[in-house]
Amino acid sequence: MSVFSATKFGRCWSSLEFGKQPHRNQVVSETVHGAQLAAAAQSSSCVTCVEENKVCECGKDTQVLNLQSEHHAKASSSFTHSAINMVGMLIGLGQLSTPYALENGGWSSVFLLVGLGVMCAYTSHIIGKCLEEDSRSKTYQDIGQQAFGAKGRIIASTFIYLEIFFALVSYTISLTDNLPLVLSGVHAHLSWLPLSASQLLTVVAVLVALPTLWLRDLSSISFLSFGGIVMSLLIFVTIACTAAFGGVKGNHSIPLLQLRKIPGISGLYIFSYAGHIVFPNIYTAMKDPSKFTKVSIASFTIVTMLYTALGFMGAKLFGPAVSSQITLSMPPHLIATKIALWATVLTPMTKYALEFAPFASQLDHQLPSTMSSRTRMLIRGSVGSILLLVILALALSLPYFEHVLSLTGSLVSIAISLVFPCAFYLKICWPQVSKPTVVLNGLLIVLGALLGVVGTIASSKALIQSIRRGHSL
Repeated sequence: MSVFSATKFGRCWSSLEFGKQPHRNQVVSETVHGAQLAAAAQSSSCVTCVEENKVCECGKDTQVLNLQSEHHAKASSSFTHSAINMVGMLIGLGQLSTPYALENGGWSSVFLLVGLGVMCAYTSHIIGKCLEEDSRSKTYQDIGQQAFGAKGRIIASTFIYLEIFFALVSYTISLTDNLPLVLSGVHAHLSWLPLSASQLLTVVAVLVALPTLWLRDLSSISFLSFGGIVMSLLIFVTIACTAAFGGVKGNHSIPLLQLRKIPGISGLYIFSYAGHIVFPNIYTAMKDPSKFTKVSIASFTIVTMLYTALGFMGAKLFGPAVSSQITLSMPPHLIATKIALWATVLTPMTKYALEFAPFASQLDHQLPSTMSSRTRMLIRGSVGSILLLVILALALSLPYFEHVLSLTGSLVSIAISLVFPCAFYLKICWPQVSKPTVVLNGLLIVLGALLGVVGTIASSKALIQSIRRGHSL
């Protein structure tokens, strides 16, 4: 394959992977990640496979597009809107586990939490710098290809899909843990099915969400992205209300530092800041991309303050008894607790279809153009359903929320949020990078790799030990 053909193929591929910009009024949701992915699936045509003032040959309709005019036509996000999008991306599962992480790491581990927030804000900034270097780069995968060619795109795509997959597993585990408390009066049991009541309720909830994977036009459920943000804010507000008016005395002492637990909780902390796969879309949707760095600083400041406040509130309220999900520690009789539990249960229900959007889009593009729309829907829905059932089975067999989330953060999120952006930036912007900046990015790569390795080892060991204990019971 010639260099030109390979380049063109890489650009065509980007249209299958998170390539579309979000709608001007769409608020992006967390994880890993949802509303921007839904936007990516709204069209399977190769509309982003273009070169400036050149003809796109990937789609059925050949047209000449100018990237600069396209940007002005679509880029409509203000500073405030972009900041809301970024905050919405960052708030999610991490807030449930921050009090547990702070209690187990000690109050001084908050410096690690804040430090990771500062580092991830910086890597968000340099993602914007990479995008400035090539106006054709629109997605995280584009930056990977811009830096290291086809291998960079493949590696970036692989880690993105892994993060989405494991995040959905974690969401389903959270659903399993919280659903029995929401439906405490419901007793579910089938003699011919060896599942506990909580597992059976989770199966029913996932089956209820399953039909959304068969929808072709995800714009019909795009409101779910905003719903995810509302649910996250509700959880924070209800915890604050519990601390202020719930009759729970926040007089527990938090240990200074538990060094042996730092590797494990580092994965929980870094997962809380995992949102970098969507930042290129936020950048390209801005009216004034030069303000992207200010958006990053403002957003990470807000989220870091929220996580810090939530961590100290939960640790002071419940002490060593704090659960890996703060909602499981809240007094069950309070209205605030019931609201928090419902918000926690409904959040995964808003995620499945949106998170599966890139898989559906890529699969749809690979199918023959002569195939009927009904057959496409059947294949797409069947594959999505099978993947969701695999996630359900994995979540039911590994019901250890904190260990799975920590493993996801250490194994995948730290690479996407810290290591890869620094490596991409050094490769793309090397000629104009100063020596101090080279040293800074090199140190971040080494630190990220170190935290990733020790965190992966620690969380894997903890997960294996929990599985063995579970089997011995």
